[in-house]
Amino acid sequence: MTRDSRRCAPAAGLALVLLMSALVPVQAGGDDPAHILAPTGKLRAALYPGTPTSILPDPGGQPRGVGYEIGKALADKLHVPYEPVVYAKNAEVLEAVKTGAADVAFTNASPARAKLMDFAPVYLRIELGYLVPDGSGLKDVGEIDAADRKVGVTSGSSSDAELSRDLKNATVVRIPTIKDAIEQLSTHQIDAFATNKATLFEMAEKLPGSRVLDGRWGEERHAIAIPKGRDAGLDFLRDFTADITSSGLVDAAAARAGLKGIIASEK
Repeated sequence: MTRDSRRCAPAAGLALVLLMSALVPVQAGGDDPAHILAPTGKLRAALYPGTPTSILPDPGGQPRGVGYEIGKALADKLHVPYEPVVYAKNAEVLEAVKTGAADVAFTNASPARAKLMDFAPVYLRIELGYLVPDGSGLKDVGEIDAADRKVGVTSGSSSDAELSRDLKNATVVRIPTIKDAIEQLSTHQIDAFATNKATLFEMAEKLPGSRVLDGRWGEERHAIAIPKGRDAGLDFLRDFTADITSSGLVDAAAARAGLKGIIASEK
């Protein structure tokens, strides 16, 4: 080996090391919860309008809603910017979490949804019921399942899945949005609309003469949902959920949103 070739060897070796390091993917963030749960550097929270469990517009310019406030608290805890994304339909919220277009959603943790996304522990339980329009003779949930009844549900919702299975006589009518459901109730295209009572009481305020029927046909168990493949962040979310329930954040957000139909936690 000549003197010149010996002089070039260290430089060539360094170049090879730099080339190889460029080909090896960098594992940025490691086990950092922010990297796992908000990989784009901001927390994209999927929300659905018209329900106090998610987000409601506020005349003063500050949105209300349990999901909206939990998302903001989670972004603060992760030390990342908060980016609420409001979808027109609940089905779009679920799709966004399923595909990873959103980082979190705040929704009913049903067994069917658990196959498509991962859930933290439940932070809120709400009664499921029916809203009937002005002039309806129906008095309680036990009168719903009759052959001449048309019961509206939000397309792709957990109410859709459950009532399509459980109602043996009534006809289930799938409706895209809460706004559409209010329209169909007001024109008596449907006899009742089914979802959680938090949403039903909110709808009733926009539909004079309507009533939420006595009784309940089930309950929703709301929890933070994340895309599959990010389960390394679930321990963080378990601790976060315990914090927001014990600190009163969930109760305070529910009160600000005027949320009704809550099932009290067992002590």
